[in-house]
Amino acid sequence: MSLDDIRQAKNKTVGTNQTLKALRQPSGRVVCVYVAKDAEPRVTEPVVQLASRLGVPIEWVDTMRQLGKACGIEVGAASACILSD
Repeated sequence: MSLDDIRQAKNKTVGTNQTLKALRQPSGRVVCVYVAKDAEPRVTEPVVQLASRLGVPIEWVDTMRQLGKACGIEVGAASACILSD
């Protein structure tokens, strides 16, 4: 998966809280999680741990700004995910 995949995804979440919420859903709709390398570990660690435990692939993005831009927002994002249809 690449940043183009999240750019083109119809169903996605942006932000750590929304990503954690999606990962916790019993439906298991999360296809891939994106995490910014420059985000604070205390913010991203819960996402990384839960995604790893659930076997969801994690894509690392260099900066929060890059991830935010790929998600179509004007600010940075620490994490985001693609949801299945």
